[in-house]
Amino acid sequence: MATIAVLGTMDTKGEEHAFVANLIKQRGHQVLVIDTGTLDAPKLKPDVTRLEVAAAAGVDFAALIARKDRGEAVAAMSKGAPLVLAKLAEGKRIDGAISLGGGGGTAIGTAAMRALPIGFPKVMVSTLASGNTAQYVGVKDIVMVPAVVDVAGINRISRQILTRAAGAICGMVESVPQPGEDKPLIVASMFGNTTDCVQAAKKILEAAGYEVLVFHATGTGGRAMESLIESGLVAGVLDITTTEWADELVGGVLSAGPTRCEAAARHGVPAIVTPGCLDMVNFGAPDTVPAKFAGRTFYQHNPQVTLMRTTPEECAELGRILAEKVNLSTAPVTVLLPLKAVSVISAPGQKFHDPMADRILFTTMKTFLRKDIELVEMDCVINAPEFAKACAEKLLANIAKAKRA
Repeated sequence: MATIAVLGTMDTKGEEHAFVANLIKQRGHQVLVIDTGTLDAPKLKPDVTRLEVAAAAGVDFAALIARKDRGEAVAAMSKGAPLVLAKLAEGKRIDGAISLGGGGGTAIGTAAMRALPIGFPKVMVSTLASGNTAQYVGVKDIVMVPAVVDVAGINRISRQILTRAAGAICGMVESVPQPGEDKPLIVASMFGNTTDCVQAAKKILEAAGYEVLVFHATGTGGRAMESLIESGLVAGVLDITTTEWADELVGGVLSAGPTRCEAAARHGVPAIVTPGCLDMVNFGAPDTVPAKFAGRTFYQHNPQVTLMRTTPEECAELGRILAEKVNLSTAPVTVLLPLKAVSVISAPGQKFHDPMADRILFTTMKTFLRKDIELVEMDCVINAPEFAKACAEKLLANIAKAKRA
């Protein structure tokens, strides 16, 4: 028997949550009701009250409701609910979570679910689930179920949707993965322009007894990798492709946000870092490139992807940023520089070959890098077998060093 958290606004959506809670109980599971409402009295008795949720966020609930600001109320509950849900999960008091809602309810419910670890069952029935759900799901495995009709009573449509959603969360908590002989985990960042390097390094690491998970450096991929590092499941980081920082700085479409490259550093995870693909900023089709970039050097990767070469000035800033991110490291870390090319298309004879820009990138990284951090310069391109071998071996050495500390 499992315990499933039923989280939501028990004033405006109490009837619907009660319907789902009863279905869960009929399957033989327990429910733990968390109320995030801020209007009328709850229609479903909570186990965790709205006052407790607000208190978790450091909010005076009486003052909050007195102001009658719906946006402020949603923001407060979106801050408190994740803290409450994460604490319940960490204490093994719940085995899954389900929520139902419209705009406000979805914001609160998914904020709470994003605080749960990957693999933890989570289902959100939402009126917003048929559109772009990236801002709600983030990098977590939240199952978004379209409500189809508004979450406003039990009718012939909502009865079907909510019954299936209740069945889904029950099935998820009942489907417990069998324990396996999992190998220690290494995560790696890769782009098409660094594939050969990552794949070669991956073989060496796997031969050494590690499982290697590869993340595509598309913004979402970088955020997912950082999230997994933060979870504590990762033994080492093969951060060969830090290109998402070029998009973050210049305004491309594949940014992973301003905290990219911080997870390993801040959480004490051994790593290697290279400036892979910092020669390129990503856009969509050619007509999507902002007019302000007219006259720049472009490469048409495919009909949907246009790459723009970073300038020497941008490379100087990227070198500084990457060095400062690495400087946050508390575990062994090595920076490796492929002096002849940071991607396939920046190699001699290729469209993005710009020795001055690359030299400025490398020089700036060396200037700002903490002096006690190991720096390796290699006279080769990033996809050279010897560079991949060096990356893998340095990461293994850093992991071993961390174990001895």
